[in-house]
Amino acid sequence: MKTLTANRLSDGVAVWLAADHSWRESIHEAELAGNQTASEKLERTGYAAFLKNEVVDVNLIDVELVDGDVVPVRLRERIRAAGPTIRTDLGKQAQAELNRAA
Repeated sequence: MKTLTANRLSDGVAVWLAADHSWRESIHEAELAGNQTASEKLERTGYAAFLKNEVVDVNLIDVELVDGDVVPVRLRERIRAAGPTIRTDLGKQAQAELNRAA
């Protein structure tokens, strides 16, 4: 299974392509491709967004579903999905902690 990731050009934040062709900050909102045709469709959509200067570093990545959650296969992509590894009070880790506390 694959999904498409990139960095938003306006602020550099890691984003994932959603089914409505918007870019989302959570990998859990990403559109998933289960075959070559769907993967190619994701790549075409990402390339079009790149040409419109919406995103950079567009990449198709391998993911798997683990207990209903989308989990990147490669460590690099897991780090991008989770946020910075140094300060857990910033970025996506801090937001996840706030969501758990609510």
